[in-house]
Amino acid sequence: MCGIVGTLAASPVNQLIYDALLLLQHRGQDAAGIVTMQGQKCFMHKARGMVRDVFRTRNMRALPGNIGLGQVRYPTAGNAYSEEEAQPFYVNAPFGIVLVHNGNLTNAHALKDELFDIDRRHINTESDTEVLINVLAHELEMAARDLPLTPKEVFAAVRAVQKRIKGSYAVIALIAGYGLLAFRDPFGIRPLCYGRAGNGDFMVASESVALEGTAHQLERDLAPGEALFVDMTGKLHTEQCNDNPQLNPCMFEFVYLARPDSVMDGISVYQARLNMGETLAQRVISTMPPNEIDVVIPIPESSRPSAMQLAHRIGKPYREGFVKNRYVGRTFIMPGQGARKKSVRQKLNAIGVEFKGRNVLLVDDSIVRGTTSKEIVQMARDAGARKVYLASAAPPVRYPNVYGIDMPTQEELIAHGRTIEQIREYIGADALIYQDVDAMKRVVAALRPDLTGFEASCFDGHYVTGDVSLADFAAMREQRTSQPSEEDADARTRLALQSAREN
Repeated sequence: MCGIVGTLAASPVNQLIYDALLLLQHRGQDAAGIVTMQGQKCFMHKARGMVRDVFRTRNMRALPGNIGLGQVRYPTAGNAYSEEEAQPFYVNAPFGIVLVHNGNLTNAHALKDELFDIDRRHINTESDTEVLINVLAHELEMAARDLPLTPKEVFAAVRAVQKRIKGSYAVIALIAGYGLLAFRDPFGIRPLCYGRAGNGDFMVASESVALEGTAHQLERDLAPGEALFVDMTGKLHTEQCNDNPQLNPCMFEFVYLARPDSVMDGISVYQARLNMGETLAQRVISTMPPNEIDVVIPIPESSRPSAMQLAHRIGKPYREGFVKNRYVGRTFIMPGQGARKKSVRQKLNAIGVEFKGRNVLLVDDSIVRGTTSKEIVQMARDAGARKVYLASAAPPVRYPNVYGIDMPTQEELIAHGRTIEQIREYIGADALIYQDVDAMKRVVAALRPDLTGFEASCFDGHYVTGDVSLADFAAMREQRTSQPSEEDADARTRLALQSAREN
């Protein structure tokens, strides 16, 4: 999961992209990067860290131009600690292309071999984004050979790209001297939307909140398989580039990843979480008498809407029992398990008066690895709770995810191969209640009646792209276990082709 944005405006866009990335910071806190373009020259700065730490005044001044793109990174492929794998990526031929990508290519290893053996292109990192930009560059070269580059050739290249790459992807790219390109995978797994400001400035981004927070009006989401191209005059061209597109948005966006004030594929994230709270309340009522619960407390922050609706439904008070330190990253999207464990108590602190002598029902958006939940249950007990119940607004996460969420190996999932009772014992709660998979899909789909399915593989084991095999899981397991430590990555000698380190 990453956050991406691209824009073309009548004035310099460096500050605009910076502001949009701040609004998307929740989607990735490992690295950030911005590229702008002036004439046919690209200007890039990227580094590991949060947006506010990566970009200083001197960096912003070095990013001129009225067209650009940016990304905040949360690594799901490649090296989590490599600064070289921060996006954007750049290739100089044909034309000069810069690209950012949200998602995960499931056939990246096969494509890497193809690029080297057939297309004669060299890949220097383990990032699937470098693979993707080279596939796009090759197909643009094939489509525009001996022809001027027009939207027709651009869309022909995207069509060819979609025939080669598999998995989930939302892509934004700049083609030097020509314009801005964006496209989405044929299943619409990863989100992408666009809009304009009152003066006609154009923006495309992962979430609607990035548009609204920068004074752009949301026009619509890109359809699955659709591409858009904005030329240097600001004229928008769109075309469907896939023969069989079908919308299956990622359910985990609505559960946890997206901001609640975003609207994705016509569905309010906030309303989706309220609806999940309604069905979760029904599960709670069927599991235990509500009179055994004194208070409902959310585990900040994604679970708040579900917890509020649940409390209202069962007729119990809703209270804020945890204070969150906003200067610590989201624990789910920290690169290593050790970092997650260390940060839980740094991130949350219990308010003792809300727990002392009470039977508390804690509500979380999901339970993935179980380590955070275990720590939080113990924190509630330490604060004086008589009994601690835990409810998850999402069903058990039992299966690996291969589409860009950091849960690819079964061994890391607390629900894999365990019963609900075994999970409860591990976490240490007095009762554990999970959301029902079918109920979750039903209440979210109710917000868009024409929607026929979701990408919910981590809950139901169904992989919508139909090309995921046991070999893919084995390769991802191997990649994760072979990841270097942060210290090893920093000490490693490497070719800094994409971005020069500052002294």
